[in-house]
Amino acid sequence: MILSLLGLMVSSSKAQNMEPIKLANPSFEDLQRHSQPPRGWYDCGKPGETPPDVQPGWFEVTKTANDGFSYLGMVTRDNETWEGVGQRLARPLEPGMCYQFRLYMTYSDKYFSLSRTTMKDEYFIRPVKLRIWGGNGNCDKRELLAESALISNNSWKEFQFHFKPKREYKFILLEAFYKTPTLFPYNGNMLLDNASAIVPTGKCDEWIEEIMEDEPEVIASNDNVNVKPKPIPKPTKPKPQPKPDEPDEPEDYIVVAPPPPPLPKPSEEKIMEDLDINKVKEGQKLRIENLNFDADTFNIKSEMHPVLNEIYDFLVSNNRVVVEIGGHTNGLPPHAYCNTLSDRRAKAVTDYLIGKGVKKERITHKGYGKTQPVATNNTKAGRRQNQRVEIKILSLGG
Repeated sequence: MILSLLGLMVSSSKAQNMEPIKLANPSFEDLQRHSQPPRGWYDCGKPGETPPDVQPGWFEVTKTANDGFSYLGMVTRDNETWEGVGQRLARPLEPGMCYQFRLYMTYSDKYFSLSRTTMKDEYFIRPVKLRIWGGNGNCDKRELLAESALISNNSWKEFQFHFKPKREYKFILLEAFYKTPTLFPYNGNMLLDNASAIVPTGKCDEWIEEIMEDEPEVIASNDNVNVKPKPIPKPTKPKPQPKPDEPDEPEDYIVVAPPPPPLPKPSEEKIMEDLDINKVKEGQKLRIENLNFDADTFNIKSEMHPVLNEIYDFLVSNNRVVVEIGGHTNGLPPHAYCNTLSDRRAKAVTDYLIGKGVKKERITHKGYGKTQPVATNNTKAGRRQNQRVEIKILSLGG
């Protein structure tokens, strides 16, 4: 009876050890913000430097998330510092056990920040790699478990890792790092999203077969698994064409799709009917309709162009009018966050109009944060009214 019970306990323990180790917040979901890691993750960068960012919406990073609404942005710097995040695992990694881990990564062709050596704003756009560490304390780098190739793909791509820890580790750390061997530090970035659980795979000999069926260029391991390239398929002979006097077989018929219906003509109806030189007066504020920013972002989307082009046409037709673009938020976030976000949204609109040809001296911008609500912040509808962008007529030039 005792032996049976012990056997059952051992069997149960082995089954538990083969269960996936789930990460906290594997998709890095949080309020988009700079210099603060997403919930569930600790900052593991160098003391005195800013932590990683929850993107998009900051430093001109605009890429859409692979999963959910946000993702992690990390950089390397030209002063030999780099960013990383870590967390305590739900169950330790076991020595000698083989694990598989996947996540999606890309890089941003824009990541505007301050160079630590020149003290000037620069684009952090050189490709970097991901390094995965195991340790026994927060941000402890005891063993390098795996690292990726340089992340130079400009769209989301799944990266796969296999590793076999030499010791037990209760913590994991993900960090951005330079191209190696490193000749000099540089400003680069990487974006991470949609991480998997860490899955025990049993026999490590099965890795090679699985790697061959996947994407070998992104596999990395501290065991230096040799990966052979996929075999190149043999070219197939072209199918012989039927003679002109022979009817085609049914499977070779070409079905011609009917032509698509004509596109509807654009509507001539104005979006902002009150934006009329005969209706406006100095000091008047008009809400810019159909200007719906994604949550916590300030990116101009294509569906915003019609109303912005309408404002541009108004300013071009009335070339003595001077306006202010004002940004406003709802009342939930802190003041500092609201002030920054509202200012960036107002500036994005201003930059769009100036980019189309409006003279700089005829248009200014200002972020009012949450200081000028037009409705209650206690309801969703009220908050939606408060998070707005307005055009204010400063002068009619008369």
